[in-house]
Amino acid sequence: MSDRRPGLNSYRLVTLMRQAIERCDLQLHNTTVLTEAATGAYAVTPVIAAMAGAKKVIALTQNSRYGTIEDVIVQTQQLAQIAGVEGQIEFATSKTANLVAQADIITNSGHVRPLDAETIAQMQPTAAIGLMYEAWEFRTEDLDLAACQQRGIAVAGVNERHPSVDVFSFLGIMAVKLLLNAGISVYTSKILLLCDNPFSLFIERGLVNAGADVNTVTTLAAAPTDKQFDAIVVALQPQNKPVLSAQDAQAIAKYWQGAVVAQYWGDIERSALASYHIPVCPEIEPKPGHMGILPSAVGAEPIIRLQTGGLKAAEVIWRQSLLQCDREFVQLLSQELVYG
Repeated sequence: MSDRRPGLNSYRLVTLMRQAIERCDLQLHNTTVLTEAATGAYAVTPVIAAMAGAKKVIALTQNSRYGTIEDVIVQTQQLAQIAGVEGQIEFATSKTANLVAQADIITNSGHVRPLDAETIAQMQPTAAIGLMYEAWEFRTEDLDLAACQQRGIAVAGVNERHPSVDVFSFLGIMAVKLLLNAGISVYTSKILLLCDNPFSLFIERGLVNAGADVNTVTTLAAAPTDKQFDAIVVALQPQNKPVLSAQDAQAIAKYWQGAVVAQYWGDIERSALASYHIPVCPEIEPKPGHMGILPSAVGAEPIIRLQTGGLKAAEVIWRQSLLQCDREFVQLLSQELVYG
């Protein structure tokens, strides 16, 4: 199902991509980039790489609930044609050893994941991996870090708070969108925000700017029990266990009956909440460790900023890898000259 929102029209997306590339000074000349091709706002990633000068972009795609392979290719080609880079993008439907071996930069994107030990063993020694999110958000199922360390493959998270990227400023808007989808007006609403990570100030600011009365705490145990809430926004860093347990569900039913639990980030025991008839949004449970609302829900801008920033982070460490290899070669050559 393609995203047909008017704000995602191809001409506007290309304009936003050009602006993001200029802000980040993204320069991918002479690189081969392995990334994904997807639908809606996520169609931009291979086109951004091509617009930034990549000599070749390998765009992996598969059928998904968001669209077919044919849908993805049509959308990506339309964007690429408008941007004048259609000849630089090659589509693939499987992550073969040959494709991985060609890449200078690989993005930790949906259809490219997981980047396991087998994949990493196929990479060039100078290749770099862009996480496409901040390093502290790392998910172990995405990438085998030990294999990267063993082979000396550089991995970079993106500073989403950098002024040229500024993705975190969309976090509050995303929280507003999540609540509006659940039927919470936000304006004049009383919101309990559970957040124990750098998202906190950005989510709180967005909710307050929309007119909400917000109480922010890092744990449910710290929440005021003498105040009624319209919604409890859960934005807790995922752990190896649910961030909201059956015991938490019991407390919510006891102290804040009627409050909607909005799963922004962090895995929760939905069955326990259901047993106490606690309403939860979004309706479809996100994958473990994933967000309950994607940045694309509020438009293309955060996706374009994030993907461009992620590619820039990968570009930086790729260049450093090349320099390091050059230094190693010079040292080796010097030794041969001296001792040869």
